[in-house]
Amino acid sequence: MIIDYSKYTDGLVPAIVQDATTLRVLMLGFVNEESLRITKETGHVTFFSRSRNQLWTKGETSGNFLKYVSMMVDCDADTVLIKARPIGPVCHTGQDTCFNERNELPFLQKLSDTIQNRYEDRSGGSYTSGLFEKGINAMAQKVGEEAVELVIEAKDNDENRFLNEAADLLFHYMVLLRGKGYSINDVISVLETRHK
Repeated sequence: MIIDYSKYTDGLVPAIVQDATTLRVLMLGFVNEESLRITKETGHVTFFSRSRNQLWTKGETSGNFLKYVSMMVDCDADTVLIKARPIGPVCHTGQDTCFNERNELPFLQKLSDTIQNRYEDRSGGSYTSGLFEKGINAMAQKVGEEAVELVIEAKDNDENRFLNEAADLLFHYMVLLRGKGYSINDVISVLETRHK
């Protein structure tokens, strides 16, 4: 990948950061050779701040890192597209993106984390912990039941019941994934591979 840094007087090129999963544009920053080297070495997207005249890694103070996935350059070799996975909100305002877009997938990550906690600590007596205690067969049976209920609701026109059954299916599917030692991110990775 060849980048033409000479097109800009300060030697910095714009870097558009895109969510590798949702493909939403997250932010715009500026990069140079060193920041891109650090990005690849550490796996955390790093920029060069024009206002502070120094390198900075997104998330170094907030903990909301951008996990580097891939990078490409545009046809003029003067702009970089970085695909990343955000860990928390991207914008300093607390928004998911610097363009005030809401990203729905962080909630799935939060739900996945909660399911993981219930898997590891079953002492609380929660519904989810109880599913893990019953074992894989019970979890798989529950996914089957919820799938049938979703199909039945799909034939009607009750939006509320349909969406609630869809939510039940997704939740129980995520529990089954955890019970088998996987997460929704593993499934997303398979889908990303197929999409290529």
